[in-house]
Amino acid sequence: MFFGGLGIFLFSIKFLGDGLQKAAGDRLREILDRFTTNPIMGVLAGIFVTILLQSSSGTTVLTVGLVSAGFMTLRQAIGVIMGANIGTTVTAFIIGIKISDYALLIVGIGAFLLFFLKDKRINNIGQIVFGFGGLFLGLNLMGDGLKPLREVQAFADLTVSMSDNPLLGVLIGTIFTVSVQSSSASIALLQQLYSQGAMDLQAALPVLFGDNIGTTITALIAAIGATITAKRAALTHVIFNLIGTILVLVFLIPYTALIAQLQNTLNLNPEMTIAFAHGIFNVLNTLIQLPFIAFLAWIVTKAIPGNDRVVEYKVKHLDELLLDQAPSIALGQAHKEVLRMGDMAIQGVKEAKLFVQTNDKRSSDLIVQFEEAINNLDEKITNYLVRISPNNLSEQESQKHHRLINIVRDLERVGDHMENVMELIEYKKVQKTHLSEDAISDLEEMFNVTISTLETAIHSLESEDTEQAKAVLHKEGVIDSMERQLRKKHLIRLNNRQCTGAAGIVFVDIISNLERIGDHSVNIAEAVLDK
Repeated sequence: MFFGGLGIFLFSIKFLGDGLQKAAGDRLREILDRFTTNPIMGVLAGIFVTILLQSSSGTTVLTVGLVSAGFMTLRQAIGVIMGANIGTTVTAFIIGIKISDYALLIVGIGAFLLFFLKDKRINNIGQIVFGFGGLFLGLNLMGDGLKPLREVQAFADLTVSMSDNPLLGVLIGTIFTVSVQSSSASIALLQQLYSQGAMDLQAALPVLFGDNIGTTITALIAAIGATITAKRAALTHVIFNLIGTILVLVFLIPYTALIAQLQNTLNLNPEMTIAFAHGIFNVLNTLIQLPFIAFLAWIVTKAIPGNDRVVEYKVKHLDELLLDQAPSIALGQAHKEVLRMGDMAIQGVKEAKLFVQTNDKRSSDLIVQFEEAINNLDEKITNYLVRISPNNLSEQESQKHHRLINIVRDLERVGDHMENVMELIEYKKVQKTHLSEDAISDLEEMFNVTISTLETAIHSLESEDTEQAKAVLHKEGVIDSMERQLRKKHLIRLNNRQCTGAAGIVFVDIISNLERIGDHSVNIAEAVLDK
């Protein structure tokens, strides 16, 4: 009964979080990106996103991903992680409200909204309601399954040991949270044990602190293979909770007395008592450590030395003040940002070539970063250019304005093609097929010509050099000819059984993507020639 209840609880909290995330749309990452300008805003963003996700681990993993992709600095991430620890206490407070008698009714309402109505938004709300009811249904089963523990002498002896030795309680809480990968579930279990009278407050609180340490393991797992900065963010989560636990264990007796006093004064039920203990611990821990974010960043930087190659996705040259006051200068600034976007496209295609040669995950991670950065610049530059009023530009500047909008679109497509190449190589790895040495050599040759063509196109845009632009047209002809030749060579390899069909599909699709990058390079060059 206990394990079935635990299963329903874990499923429901995941289902609830997914429903909240769908209802919020694709704005969670945008919230973390936009509202983390200072530590306090970072804490607030962390609280808000964790309430939506119903998982501090989920927020921390999302933060690690953003840090890994260069979207967030380490100091910004530390504030979000602190906020995530406060946000996760909301689940415990919800459980403390004690509406478990209506669990099945809530599940029924959620099911009706989810399965009998066609509106997508109502379906998302139904998923939230269904998960909310399932959470209490799982709690009921867990509680009923735990009732016999009060009669088990071995468990009674264990709780006495935890009361006498708080470190044992911390260890048990950590192990259980690591096992179920959810601090919300382990704290819910603790609430049930305490409400059943199977454990006193002095034994329960150290387990609660262990639950907070255990939840950091998910972030550590997410940071495996990630960037150095992402590993530092995950380590910060561990250190933050360790320091908080050590501090509260030093003052365990007065802290236990404070919670007991609150329980009596506010007439709290056992579940709400644990929720208050959890909330106060995380809020105090955040308030104590918030002024030391820079010191925490210094500690983890020393613990994990090294430097990342992080792509700077944020715009550098687009000044909002120039839009109305000096549109001509704003156009020049947009031109500089387009050149940055072009450089990212070149670097991304080079990483795609390296990934074909080495299968190194670091290259694929960088390709994803470059592609996301290019997409971001595409949106920001296009919006900026649209806001530059063509009415305030000369005829020559208006033509340049139009060319830049088209070039931005071409560079965004180059980003798509380099990502396509990465996905083809990953498909090849999943299918456990291999490209022959001749095929790798042919691809390397075509990559070199394609990269050279794209570089020449960007250089011609930078200097508005028509001779370089004409050279791009010639090189693109070479790319087209090379694609035809490589297709013929590929067919010969297939006929001679030097290459498998699956590998052949990958090879042909890669050269097709490279040929398309050549086409977009020509579009850029023709824009320069058309000036």
